[in-house]
Amino acid sequence: MEIAAFTVDRAYLKEGEMMGLPVVAFEEVQNEYPPDEYKMFIAIGYKNLNKVRTQKCLEARSKGYELATYVSSKISSWGDTQVGDNCFILENQVLQPWVKIGNNVVLWSGNHLGHDVVIGDNCWISSHVVVSGNVTIGESSFVGVNATIADHVKIGRECIIGAGALINRDTADRQVYIAKPTEIYRLDSPNFERMIGLSK
Repeated sequence: MEIAAFTVDRAYLKEGEMMGLPVVAFEEVQNEYPPDEYKMFIAIGYKNLNKVRTQKCLEARSKGYELATYVSSKISSWGDTQVGDNCFILENQVLQPWVKIGNNVVLWSGNHLGHDVVIGDNCWISSHVVVSGNVTIGESSFVGVNATIADHVKIGRECIIGAGALINRDTADRQVYIAKPTEIYRLDSPNFERMIGLSK
């Protein structure tokens, strides 16, 4: 698959070229790159709990585009993973058997998805997240770096699971979980080294 062009809403169109390729207004993209000849990928972050990206996917589909999915060749999978459209799955994932990934999902680098995990549409899973077996993550949720979700947990829709959080029971919709930051130790680094015998 090769990139033919970029598109952006006309209000944000500042230049007609990027990386040597054309940039066209989204409102007119179908005229220059018709959907029966081209696919589209919506490359937008998790702003507003993925709602901006989700809306653009709906608009692209309404124009008739099939949405492309990227899966890195550097993942570990049993080969039975189901992946929807407009997904972006980066390297070093461990995807155990019977994993189902919905549409418009981003899996950043180095996550572990246990057996029978179901990730709903429009989610964003950051790096080094551990999702244990038989977990369901509800639609439009965000899971931060190094979060851990225990076996048989159901995460509700539109939840925010912060970096380093541990979730070991079901959540309701739209709940937010923030792990406490590590506290500053009472000694500075030279005094700490002296205390543990690393320096004199």
